[in-house]
Amino acid sequence: MEGTFWSLIPAIVMLILVIITRKVLISIGTGIVVGALLLNDFHIWGTLKEIWTVFYTIFYAEGALETGNLMLISFLLFLGVLTAFLQASGGARAFGDWMLARVKTRRGAELMTVVIGLIIFIDDYFNSLAVGQIARPVTDRQHISRAKLAYYIDTSSAPVTVIAPISSWGAYIIGILGGLFAANGITAIQPIEAFIQMIPLNFYAIASIVLVFIVAYFHFDIGPMRVHEKRAKEKGELLDPKRNQVSGDLGDVFDPHKDGKVFHLIVPIIVLFIVTVMAMIGTGIMETEGNASLMDAFANTDVNLSLITGGIAAVLTSIIFHIQQRKPRSDMKRIFIEGFKTMLPAINILILAWMIGSIIGELETGSYLAGLVNNSSISVSFLPAILFLIAGLMALATGSSWGTFGIMLPIAVEIMANTDMDLLLPALAAVLAGAVFGDHSTPISDTTVLSATGAGAHHIDHVLTQFPYALIAACTALIGFFIIGITHSTWLALAATIILLAAIVWFIQAFFIKEKKKAS
Repeated sequence: MEGTFWSLIPAIVMLILVIITRKVLISIGTGIVVGALLLNDFHIWGTLKEIWTVFYTIFYAEGALETGNLMLISFLLFLGVLTAFLQASGGARAFGDWMLARVKTRRGAELMTVVIGLIIFIDDYFNSLAVGQIARPVTDRQHISRAKLAYYIDTSSAPVTVIAPISSWGAYIIGILGGLFAANGITAIQPIEAFIQMIPLNFYAIASIVLVFIVAYFHFDIGPMRVHEKRAKEKGELLDPKRNQVSGDLGDVFDPHKDGKVFHLIVPIIVLFIVTVMAMIGTGIMETEGNASLMDAFANTDVNLSLITGGIAAVLTSIIFHIQQRKPRSDMKRIFIEGFKTMLPAINILILAWMIGSIIGELETGSYLAGLVNNSSISVSFLPAILFLIAGLMALATGSSWGTFGIMLPIAVEIMANTDMDLLLPALAAVLAGAVFGDHSTPISDTTVLSATGAGAHHIDHVLTQFPYALIAACTALIGFFIIGITHSTWLALAATIILLAAIVWFIQAFFIKEKKKAS
């Protein structure tokens, strides 16, 4: 079963069930069971052992605790506590009132959210969770659905970090390129130079960023997003009322303190940002031999340790503010309990996502998809587009952008080093672009889970509402990679991508306007 077509079955089953049932836990759980059955030739005892093994190795493996996973789960719990403090202190309400006096329109609130997301580009995890804390009080007041907020968070996360040299993603990619270039004798270009030159070649990331501004400015609501936005505008319901409470959303659990101030929200978030970034730099320097540059620090940083350090510092800051408030309305024990409880749905999904990722890794799904590229005998001109599609499928199936980078970048370098070096950078950019597209489209991506959590949105609603936008950006990017493969012209391909994106948006908007006139 490993490394064959059958390795795709768990991912296919899971994705079909997600679409049909809209129950993510059941869907991922079924994918885990199907994958374990395939790995053990349908022997029940072996399957049960496999499932137990992939579960406990999330927490304990090779005789040691999996501190990275435990720290990320702990950070989510601390984030829940921070959210509870921001709510109970009245800081979230005060910030909403303060911003409402300055951001008076839905368009302003949406554009503000996107801009904040673009500014916080250091790491996708941090972006996904921090932007929601800042923007949610404002977007809630303007009756912007949580599904749309989650889309803004997700689309201003990975597409930005994948083209930012000074980010955890940028440092990771540059580090991979350094080893690949040395192994293949590529000396004409340095890794950092290659990364910078690939920025305009990452057509999916650029198309996604352009599209998110179009959505925010023109209220370009399509597919399931249109339903969520209509309900939010007409009824003030930011979430689907038929669903249960979501991660990161405390609803009316706390009665905000009447003396809440803006700084009760702003200061803890600033502390979270500064301490996290400083910890990222510090842990990176400690893991780097000799003199470490800023790029070295980000390449070797411990993101999860940095996140939990920042989370603890932010919670401690909120505790100090809570103690200073006169007659706090909510006792601290209740704040911690309610904060922990609100993050349990996200943690459950994250654990299942890690489990299905482990199962898919053992089935060698990524290797099978990569082999399709290696064994193909197609024109070199089509390879950037083909690599984009394969990387997208791989990230969609595995839920891992970084895993896709690790598998597909070496293949792209090897192919181009032996065929057409002029297309080396477009091919590498196609891998990066495809991985981000797959990351945006799959329900088992960490970033997808955390973006929904940061927005306080239902996970499955976020997946289904974001997919049409990801597909539009992917279609335009695919055309761009076809054009650059044929013409070798970066700017012609980029221009074609953006023009096609604008044309698709115009056509869809015109169609909706026409249908609206017919209905009236």
